[in-house]
Amino acid sequence: MNDVSAFTHLDLSKMIDHSLLNPTLNEEALERGIQVALAYDTGSVCIMPFALKRCATLLKGSSVKASTTIGFPHGGHTTDAKLAETIQALREGGQELDMVVNISKVLSGDWDYVESDIRIVVDIAHEAGQQVKVIFENCYLNMEQKIRLCQICTELGADWVKTSTGYGTSGSTDEDLKLMREHAGPDVQVKAAGGIRDLDALLRVRALGITRVGATATAVIMDEFRRRVGLEPIAAPPEMAPTGY
Repeated sequence: MNDVSAFTHLDLSKMIDHSLLNPTLNEEALERGIQVALAYDTGSVCIMPFALKRCATLLKGSSVKASTTIGFPHGGHTTDAKLAETIQALREGGQELDMVVNISKVLSGDWDYVESDIRIVVDIAHEAGQQVKVIFENCYLNMEQKIRLCQICTELGADWVKTSTGYGTSGSTDEDLKLMREHAGPDVQVKAAGGIRDLDALLRVRALGITRVGATATAVIMDEFRRRVGLEPIAAPPEMAPTGY
């Protein structure tokens, strides 16, 4: 069991992007999920695009950021479609955008296309003062492709590189996180997604230099932390049990 005495609640809660991306979540579950993120004071809520405007309204005045996805989950949208998604997300209060690279183009080695696709989203978001996490979907890529994406994202000034959507064949691995931390520039953060379901997993990736994780298990993670440091659990509604992300 990891020693957590050196950490505060916010040290860990602000690492979490509370994920509300499961397509079966109804509007009641989405609203409840936003309240969970507020209760634990997470880094952000990452929500399906249609619900972003409502999410941003509910988060207004808090330190929890409103985030959504671009080109999710397969990255195969045209660049124009990703641009339109980005503009709408920014207009509706998006502060952090998680965009999926064009996986097909990465596998084809069409790096000019891949770079242009990422550049448009990053540039528009940065012009609006907001941030971008670039999702690789590492389960489909080889080491050289992952490294090249890290280099491109560094050159373009992306804010994070991210392992996975949580909906591929596997999520983050320690090997991938180490690789991405090694090859992304010092100003590019690394986000782990897929498989971070308990406190020890969060602490393990933090030790690797990871600053953000995508999770549905926010209540499980943070209440366990609170128990270990002698604080009362916040105890979010049981309906918000982890869904596998």
